[in-house]
Amino acid sequence: MATPDVFLRGEHDIFSSSFLFDITKGDTKSRGLALEKKIEYLESLNDRVSNRRARRWINDRILLELVPRLTGDEIRGLFTPPPWGHEARPSPFCMTNVGEWDKFRNIDMDKEAGAIEALKGSSSKKKSHVDADKIDALTAWHRVDCKTRDAFRRSFLPELVDGYEENIRAFVSEAGGEEVLVLRVQDPFHRLLLHGVCEFYNLVSTTESETEGTKVLKMTKIKKKKAGNNDLPTITLCRFLKMAKGGFW
Repeated sequence: MATPDVFLRGEHDIFSSSFLFDITKGDTKSRGLALEKKIEYLESLNDRVSNRRARRWINDRILLELVPRLTGDEIRGLFTPPPWGHEARPSPFCMTNVGEWDKFRNIDMDKEAGAIEALKGSSSKKKSHVDADKIDALTAWHRVDCKTRDAFRRSFLPELVDGYEENIRAFVSEAGGEEVLVLRVQDPFHRLLLHGVCEFYNLVSTTESETEGTKVLKMTKIKKKKAGNNDLPTITLCRFLKMAKGGFW
């Protein structure tokens, strides 16, 4: 009967076989086939080896063969992060002037709270200002006749409307109470849009006919209301329609 020493010597002979370690010769394909055979051979040894230490050795060898070999750069990359490799780049806080950073770090808590409240107050004021502009634009839009509003939605002509607005906003800003702005617009649909712009700016507009030879021409007279608010909305009608069409309203 074989003694344990004899059995262990037999296992040592198996492990020290050149078949297990000499696979560096040959091309890539032959080395790959040799590696596969080597792994199959190591797996078959588990049924033949009874020593626990030897089994652990076989399992370790299988895992090592399954893991690809690391190159020198890859091995160095494992130890590149600090504190082993290169020094870490200084953070923005480290590059900041020490005196300035200390001022920020050691700010008085009451001053900090006051600064935060001031920022909140400015943002709320700005938001309320924007909301007021939107309300003014909506109020002006609701002054426009329903039929004219449908015309704006159906066929919006931004260049034409913008031209009307330039003339009307200049008239509202510069003209006196009794002055009249006269625009000659012959196209019926364009004239409808002009009346809508006048309603948006809370103005009175009437269209009259005048005869020049055999031609009958249309002229639209625009004037301010005697009792009414003629403050110009911050948001123009053209911008309002673009925002409404883009879904920002």
